[in-house]
Amino acid sequence: MAEKPKSVLLPVIAAAVFAGLGRMVLQKIKADRAARNSRTAGPVDEKTRQWISDVVRTPRQ
Repeated sequence: MAEKPKSVLLPVIAAAVFAGLGRMVLQKIKADRAARNSRTAGPVDEKTRQWISDVVRTPRQ
């Protein structure tokens, strides 16, 4: 009896999926490191930016 030829498609798709997931994880790690090094919390809206500016400029007594 002849053996069934094994499909190469499934391992190729699995490798592509794992490579994509690995790439996403590396991008997330790089983004987290960059955010930690720049010490920014994220986007700040105009109201919050104005409040921070007022607090910094107002002299304490």
